[in-house]
Amino acid sequence: MTDTTTDLTTLEPPFDVNQVMQMIPHRFPLLMLDRIVELKDSEYAVGLKNFTINEHFFVGHFPQRPVVPGVLLIEAMAQTAAVFVVRSLSNESAGKVVYLMSVDKVRFRSPVVPGDQAFIHVDLQQARRNVFKFQGHIKVDDKICAQAEFAAMVMDS
Repeated sequence: MTDTTTDLTTLEPPFDVNQVMQMIPHRFPLLMLDRIVELKDSEYAVGLKNFTINEHFFVGHFPQRPVVPGVLLIEAMAQTAAVFVVRSLSNESAGKVVYLMSVDKVRFRSPVVPGDQAFIHVDLQQARRNVFKFQGHIKVDDKICAQAEFAAMVMDS
């Protein structure tokens, strides 16, 4: 059997879904990233999520006009930030998890619906020891659909 893990210290974007799952513990049905398309250490990351009608939450969230729940858009931003943190810390992050601490100034500007390709942008605002503050937004077709400020903390799993 071959080892499918990748050395995070040498890994460069884009990161596919398997590489994302090496960095964060999320799995179906709550993995909200298909890939990381761009990442610049100490600055920002851009994730991608393709929303299809097959997503489990569309069954019950406004089934006559399916909409991605806002909390899942926030989760997509948090997961993108978690990949950013893990990649930035590389070996220091082994065996640790990035937890969401706070969410502020959330705005939902337009709905995200089945068929949308969402680009998730997170910008690092501050890093102190194991706490990271971000500004994030999600765009579909170059239009901001959601935005938030949030903080995350790296902790032992």
